[in-house]
Amino acid sequence: MRKPLTARQQAIMNFVAEAIRHRGAPPTIREIMEEFGISSTNGVRSTLAALERKGHIRRHARLSRGIELVHQAEPEPLSSELVHVPVVGRVAAGEPILAEQNIQSTLQLDRSLLPASGTLFALRVRGDSMVDRGILDGDVVLARQQEHAERGDIVVALLGDEATVKGFAPDPDGIRLLPANPAYSPIIVPRGDPGFSIAGKVVGLVRRY
Repeated sequence: MRKPLTARQQAIMNFVAEAIRHRGAPPTIREIMEEFGISSTNGVRSTLAALERKGHIRRHARLSRGIELVHQAEPEPLSSELVHVPVVGRVAAGEPILAEQNIQSTLQLDRSLLPASGTLFALRVRGDSMVDRGILDGDVVLARQQEHAERGDIVVALLGDEATVKGFAPDPDGIRLLPANPAYSPIIVPRGDPGFSIAGKVVGLVRRY
């Protein structure tokens, strides 16, 4: 019997399986790095090694796409129509938002509800600063990973080691991060502030009743 997988291992396993099913070849190490925001090839290799130890794949060291499913005739329990979206928590300054240590859990969402392209991540909203844009305390926003934004976009912005969801408004002196609640004031980010970056553009929302 194959050993159970962690959420991250299952997500990578399904990414490999989907690539094989849809294009007839497994992904490269670098493609897995880019899909999951893993910062080094060693991070990918350690996960693949765990999948191999647990009996889910075989690896062929001399091939760039040298990953083989052990039981190709048996479908994985998770549907190929599901996308596994990592939920990030507190982000350490200077780290990629999708660094493995920042990921708290994984959402499984129907592909038809998501954008056709881009790497997605999710973030749980704390507070009521965006209520007038329909984003409530406890909601989970879905964001497409990107480092740029247009005026009016809702973004996930990094300020030091804090991630915040706000409206994006550039001005001559820098960036204004706009709340959608008159009880809060805009956050003014000076031009060139080294502690500021855009992690992604909000493209959806998940709410539990």
